[in-house]
Parts: sequence; structure tokens; C-alpha cells
Amino acid sequence: MDRKEELLRGRVYGQDHDDPHRGPQPGRTYAQLVGGPLDGLLLDVTGLTPEEAATGVALETELGRFGAAGRALYDPRPGGPAHWDWSGDTLETP
Repeated sequence: MDRKEELLRGRVYGQDHDDPHRGPQPGRTYAQLVGGPLDGLLLDVTGLTPEEAATGVALETELGRFGAAGRALYDPRPGGPAHWDWSGDTLETP
């Protein structure tokens, strides 16, 4: 595992790698991102309605196929909402 991957492990998506509170916080609900450029990160899904969760997310990342202009696509795993699986990368849309 390279240094960049190591910094991502156990961290909540959207939190800075040097934030002292980058891990899960009490009272929040998280799903683990599986596969793709954000593998191993936790996604805060607190407050998402079932309809919102069903559509999945497009998360900004420089680590995917399209670099800084890209997003990684993740969808909740059927029957396992604690894990969201990577379905590919896309270019950011305006």
C-alpha cells in the first residue's frame, strides 16, 4: 500500500487527512466505500432518505480516471447498505 492509500484508510470522505477528528463521529451513520479510488473511506450517510440513497453518489476525487475534474460513482450494495460499491468514474458535470 502506498502512502496516499495509507492516508485514506479509516477516514471519512470529505475530511482533511490531517484533521484530528477525521474518523467516525458519535451519532452519525456511515457506509464503507468499496472498490475504486476511494476504497476504504467511510461515507457519512446520516439523514439520507431511502430515495436519496438509492440514487447513489458522485464523489469528487483527484484519484480517479479523470483526475481533478472527475468524480467516483458509488451505489449502495443491495441487501448491504453498510457498503457502497464503486461503479466507475465520470467527468464532473456543470
